[in-house]
Amino acid sequence: MGESLKDRLVVTNDTKHLIVVRDFVSRLIRASRLAREEENKVILAVDEAVTNIIEHGYDEGAEGSIEIEVEAGDQQFKIVIRDTGRIFNPESIPDPDMKEHVQRGHKKGLGIFLMRQIMDEVRYKFKDGVKNELTLVKFIR
Repeated sequence: MGESLKDRLVVTNDTKHLIVVRDFVSRLIRASRLAREEENKVILAVDEAVTNIIEHGYDEGAEGSIEIEVEAGDQQFKIVIRDTGRIFNPESIPDPDMKEHVQRGHKKGLGIFLMRQIMDEVRYKFKDGVKNELTLVKFIR
């Protein structure tokens, strides 16, 4: 059993920081035991989660912080994303009817669905009365 790899990044709720988040997650994936073919998928899931926080978690012009903590061990690659924005439980959103989604010409609204498809676990909790906490887990096979 090897040592776990752990790191943390904090950014403000601005889309200009998405590249920093992607690079952070990519660097940790490459240093972990997670299969390389999973890299872009996991980055997409994290990108969708952080984008949702930026776009929907805060009023326009309001500043907030987003904390991304990654822990990679022998069994799993875990990302915990915390923010102080609006309470939003992604577990309350049902998967979309893809046929209807396409027929109606929707171009957005698939982020949570994509996270569920890509990751092995997607968990949410409201913590300490002030923080949203989203946990994304990919098992290492």
